[in-house]
Amino acid sequence: MKTPSDPLNRRAFLRTATQAAAVAAYGSVLSCAAPRPRKAGDSGSLSASPSSTQLGDETLEFIRRCAQDDGGYAPSPDPAYPGNSDTGLSDLAAVTYAATLAKTMGWTLPDRAKSAAYIYRRQKPDGSFAHVNGKMDPKSDLAVLYNTVQAVVALRALGERPKRDPRPALDRFFIGDTLQKLPWYTTSFFPLFYAALDQPFPAKQDEALRARQIQNQKEDGYVGDHVAAAFHLAHYFRMVGQPTPKADAMVARVLRDQKADGGWNIKEPDWDVHACFDAVFILRQLGGQSTAVRQAIEKAADWVLTCRNADGGFGHYPQWHSDMDAVYFQFGTLIQAGRVPGARLDLPDAHTLGWGHAMQPGKIYQA
Repeated sequence: MKTPSDPLNRRAFLRTATQAAAVAAYGSVLSCAAPRPRKAGDSGSLSASPSSTQLGDETLEFIRRCAQDDGGYAPSPDPAYPGNSDTGLSDLAAVTYAATLAKTMGWTLPDRAKSAAYIYRRQKPDGSFAHVNGKMDPKSDLAVLYNTVQAVVALRALGERPKRDPRPALDRFFIGDTLQKLPWYTTSFFPLFYAALDQPFPAKQDEALRARQIQNQKEDGYVGDHVAAAFHLAHYFRMVGQPTPKADAMVARVLRDQKADGGWNIKEPDWDVHACFDAVFILRQLGGQSTAVRQAIEKAADWVLTCRNADGGFGHYPQWHSDMDAVYFQFGTLIQAGRVPGARLDLPDAHTLGWGHAMQPGKIYQA
């Protein structure tokens, strides 16, 4: 089993943290590496060059078909599909991604109030949130962090706030050496959490997280030798409104690492399911308007469209099963690439909408 210092992405570390305990019950279902075939009749791809209206409409229709009667969202309309990455780990993932994309696009979800109530039911007396269905141990540090941050982000996107103050639930990470045990891919969870609450990011937490990242950053701008960890460092500093350390070196490596097909899945596949989104965020936020950066982003967007399926959703890779997790990250990449003109990128709280797909480069959202 991987240790927190190994180069896993932010969803893979959560999966591996609980894999040993769950493998007997779930077996090979835990692996993100093997694609699940589409349902009969869903084979084939949609247009590689859809109009912006067509792309948005078909993506929204897929999301709506994932809506459940209790206000939550399934990973897919296919009831036999267990979810991949975030959606396989926590049932709070899909509702969060539906809410953040809906706010970005001005979409109307089936029942916003019911979705808010679905999330409210997950809050515990200590303010934290927990999933009911998913592979993580809901009491583990990683699950508490993931679920609490995602729930707060989702509620804000739905126009709501937590019933109880969730801030005390995150204090546990700054006691003893708990923070040092967290993988690199958790760093930007913290400023995102406070931004979504409209609360100042505590200076001591900022200092501890900032120092840990800077001290471990390599000359190429990366931490953990992985684009996902580098993304969270870049996202962290964009969230706190400060220049990203070694930004030029980070951008240069991202450009070098892009594959000929436009993607960045250069590690074992289950380590890279969000690598394209992560890389495009770094290029868009830190790379300026150079020809190399613009061409890399365009190439990435073309690759994302090859992951689009006939059911209107996206897979993490071409020919992979459509998944609400992949829908957020692939559609979010297209938004970053300017392929979705209807996206509302002028929202004053765009930085609270998940992992930065709607943030404007250079804009200071929260100091």
